[in-house]
Amino acid sequence: MQDAIRFTSVSKAFGTVSALTDFEFHAPSGSITVLLGPNGAGKTTSVRLCTGAMTPDFGEIRVLGLDPGRDGELVRRRTGVVPPKPAFYDQLTGWENLEFAARIFEADAQSAREAAERFAIDDALDQEVAGYSTGMRTRLALARSVIHDPEVLLLDEPTAGLDPEASRAVLDLIRELAGKGRTIVMCTHLLHEAEGIADQVVLIDHGHARAVGSPDSLAKRYIADPIVIFDAENRSSLDMLEGRDGVLRMNRNGHIEVALDDLDRLPDLVSALVGAGARLTRVEPINPSLEDLYFEMQRQHREGAAS
Repeated sequence: MQDAIRFTSVSKAFGTVSALTDFEFHAPSGSITVLLGPNGAGKTTSVRLCTGAMTPDFGEIRVLGLDPGRDGELVRRRTGVVPPKPAFYDQLTGWENLEFAARIFEADAQSAREAAERFAIDDALDQEVAGYSTGMRTRLALARSVIHDPEVLLLDEPTAGLDPEASRAVLDLIRELAGKGRTIVMCTHLLHEAEGIADQVVLIDHGHARAVGSPDSLAKRYIADPIVIFDAENRSSLDMLEGRDGVLRMNRNGHIEVALDDLDRLPDLVSALVGAGARLTRVEPINPSLEDLYFEMQRQHREGAAS
């Protein structure tokens, strides 16, 4: 799959403070890439470099095959951006702000209306933006970002200040646009936002890409021992799992949580239990959450740095 965005050995500093150091990352076309990391990790700097609002000190950046430093205007016409603190003309109404953006991107008024309805800001378009709440400003920024049907959408903490309903609308939009072949890059430090939507996770910490990959591949890399929950009508029948090939450890918590050396062991274990007369009521492999993965990756990198 062709990359819509690619950073190669990118470094960016502000005075003596390094924001990115030898940063490598790519976003395949039509994918959802989540830049995950604590505040100050370098996520916002990465987005600004994508649009040409900043230029790298070292390294190469390509967005849709273009260099944002040289072709920033062309890049911005093909991307939509939601910054963490969206700026508007506060003395203008919401509609006037959207209409202005539509003219810049050569979009029609109907596109602006549809974008406003999508994010439930249409009822407030006649009000001056100066009177908008934080959540209303975020919804207006989201509407503005999709007026021109961009090929790439860059979302920097897009649900900040939103209520649960509006947050869900944002995540639904992300899935919808990716399904249409658009490329989404979302910055967040909220693990639950990335859960279930990320095709690729880039863990950023202190300006470095500490880990890059799909959630599944990262889980296999950082969380070595798969866990399976077993339960049965007669829980004592599960005792036979103790000491069997592939069983690393067992934790009894009513049901039994079994750590395996390989998930491929599971069919043989189930067969053995059933053959011995166990009436199983639950066999459930536990997929690690993004939160589990995030903290395990952080722990391993800290230990590696200390050693």
